[in-house]
Amino acid sequence: MPEHLIIDLEVEKKEILKRYRALLRACRRTLEKGDKLLIRKAFDLALEAHKDMRRKTGEPYIYHPIAVALICAEEIGLGTTSIVCALLHDVVEDTDYTLEDIRGLFGEKEAKIIDGLTKISGVFDQGSSQQAENFRKMLLTLSDDVRVILIKLADRLHNMRTLDSMQRDKQLKIASETLYLYAPLAHRLGLNAIKTELEDLGLKYTEPENYNNIEQKLKETEPERKKFISKFIIPIKEILEEQGLKFKIFGRPKSIYSIHNKIKTKGVNFEEIFDLFAIRIVIDTPPENEKSDCWRVYSTVTDFYHPSPERLRDWISTPKANGYESLHTTVMGPDGKWVEVQIRTVRMDELAEKGYAAHWKYKDSASESQLDEWIRKIRELLESPKENALEFLDDFKLNLFAEEIFAFTPKGEIRTLPINSTALDFAFEIHTKVGEKCIGAKVNHKLVPLSYKLKSGDQVEVLTSSKQTPKEDWLNFVVTARAKSKIKDALKESRRRIAEDGRDMLERKFNHLKIDFTIPNINEIANYFKLPSSQELFYRIAVGNIDLKHLKDFRQEKGKITHKSGSLNKNEQPKSLEQMVTAARGKSDMLVIGENLQKIDYKLSPCCNPISGDDVFGFLTINEGIKIHRVNCPNALQLLSNYAYRVVKAKWTSQELISFLAGMKITGIDEVGLVNNITKIISNELNVNMRSISFDTNDGTFEGTVMVFVHDTNHLTELMQKLKKVNGVFSVTRIDGGH
Repeated sequence: MPEHLIIDLEVEKKEILKRYRALLRACRRTLEKGDKLLIRKAFDLALEAHKDMRRKTGEPYIYHPIAVALICAEEIGLGTTSIVCALLHDVVEDTDYTLEDIRGLFGEKEAKIIDGLTKISGVFDQGSSQQAENFRKMLLTLSDDVRVILIKLADRLHNMRTLDSMQRDKQLKIASETLYLYAPLAHRLGLNAIKTELEDLGLKYTEPENYNNIEQKLKETEPERKKFISKFIIPIKEILEEQGLKFKIFGRPKSIYSIHNKIKTKGVNFEEIFDLFAIRIVIDTPPENEKSDCWRVYSTVTDFYHPSPERLRDWISTPKANGYESLHTTVMGPDGKWVEVQIRTVRMDELAEKGYAAHWKYKDSASESQLDEWIRKIRELLESPKENALEFLDDFKLNLFAEEIFAFTPKGEIRTLPINSTALDFAFEIHTKVGEKCIGAKVNHKLVPLSYKLKSGDQVEVLTSSKQTPKEDWLNFVVTARAKSKIKDALKESRRRIAEDGRDMLERKFNHLKIDFTIPNINEIANYFKLPSSQELFYRIAVGNIDLKHLKDFRQEKGKITHKSGSLNKNEQPKSLEQMVTAARGKSDMLVIGENLQKIDYKLSPCCNPISGDDVFGFLTINEGIKIHRVNCPNALQLLSNYAYRVVKAKWTSQELISFLAGMKITGIDEVGLVNNITKIISNELNVNMRSISFDTNDGTFEGTVMVFVHDTNHLTELMQKLKKVNGVFSVTRIDGGH
């Protein structure tokens, strides 16, 4: 063995021990008698099991489990059991040790958690339904033991922190999954710090350019921000000290991801965002004074700075469903700038950053019961059998990230629901039977339809009728996963009953035509009508969608029927998805758009109008060949995280001749000749054709949409820069989608 390698191994050995000691220091406060030995035992086992393994970075594999355990201890605040499981989380899957070994060495509880983690270690790998199935398994383990998810989040966070060593397509897939699912999960479990970091890292790898731009601008504006924050803090600090309060007051920059979201949703530039940071005041006060002291601080702040009345958020009286408590207000600070101020206690701050793990520390029964309530809902969702795990995932995800409202029953009981919930959601929240029979509601004593959107503080009385049954269009206006799944179940049941009638009708017709009523023959008819299942065939027959006259065109030989025109030619058999993907990827594993692509049918997706130069990927659809999407397309996250196996890497060739449709939104002051100047610039631009232009003016301001054909992103950027220079123009932004 070469000498330098031996030295390296020695260095590694020291490094491993150093990291292990750091882990022990991090969990010092939770250690009880015998815990240190348990952790040592787990560490030794992991070290032995992974001894010949390396990570993509070339480092010893053991660095990863130690890092995950450290995140569990330090950043989530979990105890010994979780640390042991974090150290061992890859052992059963990647090495020769079995679950039985773990059970024998550590115990039932540890084995159960590791089993949960092993079930989900491959989450999101093969096909999409496989990914969603795995996720469903993961949630089943969540309803047994929430620590499974907490350790999984720590694992994901460490993978995101070390994503640099991965290939670009792997980075995209893992980062998309993270934004699609893991960040919302962290949010729902109240792990604010981890949620924020996962979002920022997710953005860093899905949209590196936007991420770097914002990061750079934050750095450039930091000195100015610091000056402003200290100017804001000085007078408040003095008063709070006079009042004898123990407190910390500081400015917190908003996350890159949340700034990026504002830029996207509000269509503004970085420079136009006023709340790049928030002032946080954290007071150290006993539980019995928490509420009154927070309001005292609020009163002090608003004596100095005028609050915006619409921007007061009191999450101390009614905490968010993920346990978040805080008082938020936006005030007019020095230099005419609006500033968000967050007021909370040390306990609330720790709960906000560390989520449910911190609740155990405070033995906080209110938030404990909220977690139980949420897990109960998940359990209920999991129990209703869904054929389609993807549907389940979408329903579940809706309920992870939604802001909440609260409404009251006629007796004054409070119910928390996601924002945009309707009277029908509320009915299902009360009870499935109430939801299914609901015909309307009285909100604050006024009659409203089922689709009425509730607001916080509404009092809702549900009206029912024994004649009512769930309708298909109900799915369009409910938002809670519970209501959706119950409506789908009821519709399935009624569809099944109707299909029974259709089956009888088909059987009678078969008997009439002297055809054997066998499963192969029924399937032959279903295939002829291009239907996915025999149940669908029966249903359509019952509702009169399918005319049974066609049965005369079938002939029967030896009990088997075929259509007289003959069945599909062998060569015309449709290709499987896998074959299509392989054909599209070719040998290079990269789809090059714009070369001789006559062989492969590809379309530019209208949901994001990609143009040459955009960071794109190809997505294989069933009926429309390959669709090209921008990586930051609104639908990209879901496609990349749920259907990774159908994604084809794609890049553009340099081509001057193809034109792409792109849209721009222009806002400004309506000056004379302005529209003329804008159109002049566009038509003078080399090789740009304008497809449509529309301007709306309103009291001296205007907003216009211009659709143009350009060659690539550079071409479009140049044009936008020129338009920004026109007198009276405020902003020029690119818009997604065809308008």
